[in-house]
Amino acid sequence: MKQKRIAVFGSTGSIGTQALNVIAANKELFSAEVLTAQTNDELLIKQALEFSPNIVVIGDDNRYLKVKEALSGTDIKVFAGEKALEEVAALDCYDMMLAGIVGYAGLRPTLQAINLGKAIALANKETLVVAGDIVMQQAMEKGAAIIPVDSEHSAIFQCLVGESNNPISKIVLTASGGPFLGKKPNFLVNVKRDHALQHPNWTMGAKITIDSATLMNKGLEMIEAKWLFNLTPEQIQVVIHPQSIIHSMVQFEDGSLKAQMGLPDMKLPIQYAMAFPQRITNDFPRYDFKKPQTLSFEEPDIKTFRNLGLAIEALKKAGNMPCILNAANEIAVYAFLKNRIGFLDMTEVVEKTMQKISFIEKPTLLEYFETDGEARNFAASLIHM
Repeated sequence: MKQKRIAVFGSTGSIGTQALNVIAANKELFSAEVLTAQTNDELLIKQALEFSPNIVVIGDDNRYLKVKEALSGTDIKVFAGEKALEEVAALDCYDMMLAGIVGYAGLRPTLQAINLGKAIALANKETLVVAGDIVMQQAMEKGAAIIPVDSEHSAIFQCLVGESNNPISKIVLTASGGPFLGKKPNFLVNVKRDHALQHPNWTMGAKITIDSATLMNKGLEMIEAKWLFNLTPEQIQVVIHPQSIIHSMVQFEDGSLKAQMGLPDMKLPIQYAMAFPQRITNDFPRYDFKKPQTLSFEEPDIKTFRNLGLAIEALKKAGNMPCILNAANEIAVYAFLKNRIGFLDMTEVVEKTMQKISFIEKPTLLEYFETDGEARNFAASLIHM
């Protein structure tokens, strides 16, 4: 396996930092060719000095000079701004993009990489939630492999290797249930930011941790799974599995279930995606059957965690409705993290935005962009930001 040049988009986030850990442990297999960050200039500088990429991009223009000066003694090229993210993604200087930018912001750079036919290690589920039909169509036309990094979708992907001629009956996405499993609205109404950021099993960025606490994350994953694996909404099931050992399952038409298991550690699906189709050795902790846990499963409580129900509604309606859902949710989560709205208010913002923004059955890419902007503006108007 010759060395693969990785463009780590979102290198200072949770996924990006873990991807660089994998690269550092496998220098003969991977190099970091591109590193990008939005605002975390200090960590970006530190990463650039350690990994010596060809290019770094800082999304926030105001931080350009600081990064440029810090790297002035190196050969590293420094760019800044949102447009630079797209322009660097369009350069033919890397073999694979690790798409780790959080939220809608990851869509445009990923489309540029797909247009070059680059392999995508996709950690940004919102890319497919917002415009999955267009993204997957372009990937097929350009021959760009999309290998999921989300632990659940990586699990499904791994279960499907060697099964290309066997139709899927359904997939089962497992959910930990987050920190408030079993809680009711009278408890959730008082939940504060710091409480919601304490996930029982996974160490993740703030946005995805809040989405996990509201079960919105599982809804977004259902929409992503539809596009990744060419499924109907009826073929996608969510089950609560608090231990997070089984990462997801596939049931085939003969009734057989295949599951992918392991300890909750994002470095494993990141490494799998970057090295695919090979599996490479590592020193990650292993699940130990000599100390077995009870593995339990239950139905999600959609009455209490209504975000999952709203996401299922968007999944079934299709068109631009998942795009509306995602935009409103990003605004709502941001407001909650800033202590501007309560935990249950996030659901209200999403629901009202879905009711307000015009539905388009078969949007163009431009209409997706416009929908995102409209939904964000309306959601923000509900919050008095």
